[in-house]
Amino acid sequence: MSKQPGAGPDDELVFLPLGGSGEIGMNLNLYGFGPPEARQWIVVDLGVTFGDARTPGVDLIMPDPTYIAELKDRVLGLVLTHGHEDHIGAVGHLWPDLRCPIYATPFTAFLVRRKLAEQGLEDEAEITEISLGGRFALGPFDIELITLTHSIPEPNALAIRTPLGCVLHTGDWKIDPDPLVGDVTDENALRALGDEGVLAMVCDSTNVFVPGEAGSEADVRASLMDLVGALRGKVAVACFASNVARLETAFKVAAAHDRHVCLVGRSMHRMVEAARSVGMLADNPPLVDEDEAGYLPGDHVLYLCTGSQGEPRAGLSRIAGGTHGQVSLGEGDTVIFSSRVIPGNEIAIYDLQNKLAESGVRIITEKDHFVHVSGHPCRDELAAMYQWVQPHLAVPVHGERRHLLEHGALTRELQIPATVVPKNGSIVRLAPGPGAIIGEAPSGRLYLDGLALLPEGGVHLRERRKIAYCGYVGLSIVMSEGGDVLAAPRARFQGVPDLADDDESLLESVEAQAEIALDRLSPKKRRDEGALEMAMRRAVRRTVEEAWGKKPVVDVFVNWV
Repeated sequence: MSKQPGAGPDDELVFLPLGGSGEIGMNLNLYGFGPPEARQWIVVDLGVTFGDARTPGVDLIMPDPTYIAELKDRVLGLVLTHGHEDHIGAVGHLWPDLRCPIYATPFTAFLVRRKLAEQGLEDEAEITEISLGGRFALGPFDIELITLTHSIPEPNALAIRTPLGCVLHTGDWKIDPDPLVGDVTDENALRALGDEGVLAMVCDSTNVFVPGEAGSEADVRASLMDLVGALRGKVAVACFASNVARLETAFKVAAAHDRHVCLVGRSMHRMVEAARSVGMLADNPPLVDEDEAGYLPGDHVLYLCTGSQGEPRAGLSRIAGGTHGQVSLGEGDTVIFSSRVIPGNEIAIYDLQNKLAESGVRIITEKDHFVHVSGHPCRDELAAMYQWVQPHLAVPVHGERRHLLEHGALTRELQIPATVVPKNGSIVRLAPGPGAIIGEAPSGRLYLDGLALLPEGGVHLRERRKIAYCGYVGLSIVMSEGGDVLAAPRARFQGVPDLADDDESLLESVEAQAEIALDRLSPKKRRDEGALEMAMRRAVRRTVEEAWGKKPVVDVFVNWV
């Protein structure tokens, strides 16, 4: 695409994902305009993903913003498409690296203020609320919000107009003719944008492998209405707290069947508060608290719970574990999992469901009954969006590598003129000239480990994974400065089984082999702490491996007297 009026001779328009292109979650996208040495930037979304068995002890994972933080003097603003954690969850942690204005619709702004307050930043960050369908300018970027449908209120695509052309950044979306909460996807605005001319569309890839359409929230409501009407005893509905349409459905279903709704879990309370702050959920019956619900007959209560993904501290997990002080479920009660299983959460979810089943609770999931629809576009919806927008260039994002490559194959089937499939760190030239990856920027991950925010690849996490797999042995010995043994080696196991062989335990064998290794050292090496520790470590590791088949992490502590 050639230079447009208002563009300088060296101006370029580039797209750079630092998160969300290669994984589902952790979205951080950059758009840059101008000559490379003076490029101005906007940031679109700043999200997290969650730790799993590969990251023991890690609560949150977020994109490393170092590249754009070093250019923060040229960052014009952070624009948030909607309020899901994978799009706003890192704001409280990473905004101090950017110190730029934040732009969001009212519902999203409410959630972001809470996140900033948790970090003591509520008085430092400037948040500008943009009305639905609003339009505002940040330097060379003219940004218009286009209303979409998703599984949270106020999702928006961004029409980003620049002197080199217009980019549609879809964010997360679907096509739902009856979303129940919020407006339908603004097809007219998207078609008008296509008629105006769209240089590139940067688009959600989550459900690219799923044929057809995602389905409507209205159909889920009708299905849940029939299902709950046939149930007796206490009913608990577990769903994503951010799906306000699903929350409203639970309220309507409960009212229709003479049940009172009780919220269980902090996220439920926070989302209901956020929804009511913008006028949603206003005409539903009053809620009952957990103490009140305990006095109601089982047939007259519906619990709306967090924990559909098996999160250990969520409301439903505490109920299943018998550690919730006010709420219990048992024989004759039902839990409806009105959500999908997010890949990676299978073990935690099935463990939770097994605990509930052991207590006599009936489990209903999307495999048993129509209780959930996705918030992301399936193949037919993607095809419709491309037909409306007619971009010259497709840039798939928001997906694992397999999703992005399949999305690229779909755009070729749809005869989109060009497609670029980026990875995190890919600098994609959108204009002038053909779309292409023209460079790489540093990208990576940060781990929220307790109170510490640490870079990916740290030694501590590698050691923690190794200890989780093959255990730990600590060995201590007391030596004189002259190299005499004052106290024989003593070992302690953590996560290593104390196997017995020929009436000698593995612990005893380790201590004995350490002594033998010590006896074999020359007097000079006994006085050399490095040589002494290495000999002890090798003896311990070899002894454990011969008996158990694994090499533990070994620490040797030499106490000199």
